[in-house]
Amino acid sequence: MALDVICGMKVKEDSPHKSEFQGKSFYFCSHDCKTEFDKNPLKHSR
Repeated sequence: MALDVICGMKVKEDSPHKSEFQGKSFYFCSHDCKTEFDKNPLKHSR
């Protein structure tokens, strides 16, 4: 399981909502959380 860094939900790593940033994979519970991350990945990847 992965942690959605936007909302804090646990997410399966086969989620269709996924972003790559600085060599790491980030998984999201929804398109909205992924979109929020993609706006400013540096802010949310720490």
